[in-house]
Amino acid sequence: MQESTANQVAANATSSFTEHLQRDRPELLPFSRPLPGGASTAAPVQVPHATTIVAMSYGGGVLMAGDRRATMGNVIASRHIEKVFPADHFSVLGIAGTAGIAIDLTRLFQVELEHYEKIEGTQLSLEGKANRLGAMIRGNLPLALQGLAVVPLFAGFDISAGVGRLFSYDVTGGRYEEHEHHTVGSGSVFARGALKKLWRPNLNPEQALSVAVESLYDAADDDSATGGPDTVRQLWPVVYTVDRTGARRVPEAELAAASRSVIEARTIAGREA
Repeated sequence: MQESTANQVAANATSSFTEHLQRDRPELLPFSRPLPGGASTAAPVQVPHATTIVAMSYGGGVLMAGDRRATMGNVIASRHIEKVFPADHFSVLGIAGTAGIAIDLTRLFQVELEHYEKIEGTQLSLEGKANRLGAMIRGNLPLALQGLAVVPLFAGFDISAGVGRLFSYDVTGGRYEEHEHHTVGSGSVFARGALKKLWRPNLNPEQALSVAVESLYDAADDDSATGGPDTVRQLWPVVYTVDRTGARRVPEAELAAASRSVIEARTIAGREA
């Protein structure tokens, strides 16, 4: 009986794990969960939200960084949340929006890419990964219209083209390739202003890290939902770089040094704003 069931599952397998769940176990999808009774667009459920993500290209790859704060209304829900994750060996994903759904969607996307590689025997192209993520975000649209939106950033190294690429999305799953840099989340308008001033072509990884920390610091300075580097708790942004060797999480020691450098420079400047 078990062998027969296993054979049936194998016979129905596709290269998309999400399609498999939609067909056989739709209740397991993050966006298939019903809202609690009484929830509506007029009075959305109070849940933790994740902000802010910044990403940029640099000479030889892309970098993505996220602060560590999650908020629930006017309350800090967490100071330790991680918002940037490796999607696979050559791509990373940053989440903004409803934290619980975003994290579940990230895990599903990671399994989606691993499943494709096992079924097809090769990695999905970066363009294909970006398209599949857009389809998954589109599946969350009913919840997004009720206030539970997920808006990620996706970045990776395009092996065939030999360059890093960056993609943004809207709540309908619309996918847009960004050039140079981009930000999402409640502090994005402030982080984007910093990136416009500080980013330049062909930054090296160390310079890109400094620019990312500086932009998150600016976002935290003006957006209460964004957490800046915390020297008391030793909390630093989560940062990944992706180049032709793969995705790499920047170690805590490097983040601490870059954060302290930004803080010291601003302390010496002695400016109020």
